[in-house]
Amino acid sequence: MKKEENDIVRSPGTKIREELLQRGMLQKEFAMRMGITEKHISKLINGEVLLTANIASRLATVLGIPASVWNALEAEYRESLLREQAEEDLEKDVALAQCFPYAEMAKLGWVPQAQLAKEKVRNLRDFFEMVDLSLIENWKMTGYAGKALSIQEKEDLTLMAWMQEAKREARQVASEAFNLKELEDLVSQIPRWSVERKTQFLPKLKEELAMRGVVLVLLPRLRGLTIPSATIPSGNRMVIAMMAKKMDDNAFWFRLFHELGHVFLGHANQEGGTMDQDERDANLWARNALLPRKEFDIFKHEGRYTEQSICSFAAAQGIAPGIIVGRLQHDGLIGGGTLNRLKKDYDLTK
Repeated sequence: MKKEENDIVRSPGTKIREELLQRGMLQKEFAMRMGITEKHISKLINGEVLLTANIASRLATVLGIPASVWNALEAEYRESLLREQAEEDLEKDVALAQCFPYAEMAKLGWVPQAQLAKEKVRNLRDFFEMVDLSLIENWKMTGYAGKALSIQEKEDLTLMAWMQEAKREARQVASEAFNLKELEDLVSQIPRWSVERKTQFLPKLKEELAMRGVVLVLLPRLRGLTIPSATIPSGNRMVIAMMAKKMDDNAFWFRLFHELGHVFLGHANQEGGTMDQDERDANLWARNALLPRKEFDIFKHEGRYTEQSICSFAAAQGIAPGIIVGRLQHDGLIGGGTLNRLKKDYDLTK
């Protein structure tokens, strides 16, 4: 990047060269008077080495210019080099920043409003808490239970932004350190809360999970984002982010338990991300944790999938009928739209 002439910061070496020319002094003689090698003097003049306090003191003696002047020149010069490097790095990040849904993120209050490309880069760096946006490609920065992410994929960048906001919001939640044993004791109780209204179970769910080191965060959907939830390690806690949208009770509870399955199966922080089998395993864990396979197999064997039988079975299990309906639909025992009236609708946007 070219600078205007009055913006150029001269190096201390340029000042030294001018002083030597004015005195008609060769570098060899100057080196002898300074008590350092001619090679070091050459590097000093060319700005290849730092002008230390010791050198500043010697310059004050030999050239009669106070050490404070040399120290100030050196500090200003090095700062200008850093600024130039920062500008070059900003240029590299501009193209990457354009791949994020910045306007949507700003509308949600995640980043400040901005028009200039470089301003967006700076704000995104602050948002991701990284000196270089390209560093987010390292999956360890999120460690979420999912496929390895790439900065070459726009959807992946959107997902990274969504997960970063989840981690930022989770910091506002007081919680204990993650405790797998205590979480295991809680999980067996959670399905029973599915019979309660959202206003009853949701605050309790968040509080009880937080006491075991799991922070549940509900976030708006970003355009282009297809993943409905994610499990993200954050320090000594786990963050479960779920999309805040309208969904039925079966979808909500299954998605929550799918993410809990990732937690229990140790899928977070896996090198290279998760595989398809990991996702299938989390699905299986979720189904069995919500509705034990043994009890469901007995119900299936009877082969009576009426509204009354489903409600009776759900009451016996202490869970919402919508979960039973969803399980029957998934296994192909009833049609996809059959008995959907037994499902409750949750509006998680409010």
